[in-house]
Amino acid sequence: MKTDTESHQRMTQRRREGHEKKQAEANLEKGLLIVNTGTGKGKTTAAFGMAVRVLGHGMRLGVVQFIKGALHTSERDFLGKIAQCDFVTMGDGYTWNTQNRDADIATARKGWDEARRMIESGEYQMVILDELNTVLKYEYLPLDEVLAVVNARPEMLHVVITGRHAPEALIEAADLVTEMRAVKHPYREQHVKAQRGVEF
Repeated sequence: MKTDTESHQRMTQRRREGHEKKQAEANLEKGLLIVNTGTGKGKTTAAFGMAVRVLGHGMRLGVVQFIKGALHTSERDFLGKIAQCDFVTMGDGYTWNTQNRDADIATARKGWDEARRMIESGEYQMVILDELNTVLKYEYLPLDEVLAVVNARPEMLHVVITGRHAPEALIEAADLVTEMRAVKHPYREQHVKAQRGVEF
């Protein structure tokens, strides 16, 4: 048992030293470009977890939801009531429901105009662009334009972009990228419908 205790102590000491070294080297502070992508569930959920943190610090949050305009979301109901959060939803539902590319492009442009205003205003500490990756995949907005705006964001502004199929150029520009990987999902494997509090 003594050997196990000594081995554990050596291991935890090495971990602590490594952690302290990384902390000492991390001396920069800046606004991050954060991308949540992948085919798994949780991209928007993770973004709204950060939203709660930002609001908990008394900071100002901007949210633009693309695509989901026709859908009821409880996060919009909840966050939209908070004074420090400006929550805008643009879209007529999933692209397979609208089936009108011109209308989808026009709606995406309206959402992007609002997102750009938030980013360039200097009034927010975080801006979440939910499902923007989907908009970029279908080329409803020019990727170069989006990259130019997010790359020129105010120095301390965090921008969080969610959605499947993040473009490679956006991944390259980002400071933090998380890919959600689908392992199991009750909708596919068990035909369980979307649940309140889980999916919406």
